[in-house]
Amino acid sequence: MYFKDIIGQEEVKERLRRSARAGVVPHARLFTERGGAGAFALALAYARYLNCADRSDTDACGRCPSCLKYDGLAHPDLHFVFPIVAKKEKKKEVCDDYLPEWRGFLKDRPYFSLDDWLDYIEAGNSQALIYSKESDEIIHKLSLRIYEAEYRVLLVWLPEKLHPTCANKLLKIIEEPPPRTAILMVSERPDEVLGTILSRAQRMPVPPIATEDMTRALTERFGLSADDAPYVAHLARGSFPRAMETISLGEERRFFLEQFMAMMRNSWARNVKGMKEMAEAMAGIGRERQKNFLAYCQRLIRENFMYRFHAPELTYMNPDEAGFSVKFSPFVNERNVIDLMEELAKAENHIERNVNAKMVFFDLALRVTALIRR
Repeated sequence: MYFKDIIGQEEVKERLRRSARAGVVPHARLFTERGGAGAFALALAYARYLNCADRSDTDACGRCPSCLKYDGLAHPDLHFVFPIVAKKEKKKEVCDDYLPEWRGFLKDRPYFSLDDWLDYIEAGNSQALIYSKESDEIIHKLSLRIYEAEYRVLLVWLPEKLHPTCANKLLKIIEEPPPRTAILMVSERPDEVLGTILSRAQRMPVPPIATEDMTRALTERFGLSADDAPYVAHLARGSFPRAMETISLGEERRFFLEQFMAMMRNSWARNVKGMKEMAEAMAGIGRERQKNFLAYCQRLIRENFMYRFHAPELTYMNPDEAGFSVKFSPFVNERNVIDLMEELAKAENHIERNVNAKMVFFDLALRVTALIRR
């Protein structure tokens, strides 16, 4: 990953380049984003730039021994930590056990989500974590001598997924890592990161990709027309993966829309049998996808409320979602929108806390039944 491969974010790139050129490298840096803005790509490009032997003012050279090893993500002084699903029967218990899959996943994939990674490793219904055992691996790696790089880099993707035991054991080494060690963390939910870790890292907010940068990238990379590119960029709201979903209307987004429509129709018709069937279907898709579905529902409720004002610049729906909203939006109004959002957020919180999913979704459908007729 090079800075040139990252869409927009010129101000962030320049801050990182200045840091490297001046040799002012924080021992721990936390990149934060809402998702899809390129924080991981920026962290990886920064790591490459730090260790490039012949970097320019704008990017790494791509030719030196360090860059060639970074091309294959196989530099001996580059270490990754990321959420995994422990599989003792396959002897996959720490991140290094997944390194071949991780390198294959990252190849030509600068923008991705946790769901993309879980699908890639066929995690099924399992939740991904950075397990407590990982702390010993990290401490061991950072205690070894640096092989050849100017800076040893530990890149932690989604520190909010650190097991509490693991997070607490890492506090000292994050605060005082060995010399010439850069700990780069990339978070999509910094409010869920342990507070004592937050206080030990320099924050680097990564804003959503600017609409004009997104439009340009969609035109250059996918040949979208002058009419389609701005429309897709508007719907993406600064997230490149969301732009890709809009272009392809991926299977997951289509499934979520179908389930949302079914839930609202069942609740309006007071179809208890349909509610039970929908709850059973949602119970079988895994907790991460269940949480994503409930977040998607909250977004659609918000969009349907805004749709009533006939202001296209304020709505972010693809044609299929907008088609459903033509008839559905009148049922989302000032009398029920806040309560609908609260019930969906409450259900998401219950799923996060491992409450029985079938009960959560059936109870949610019943509550929506009472609200949708207001």
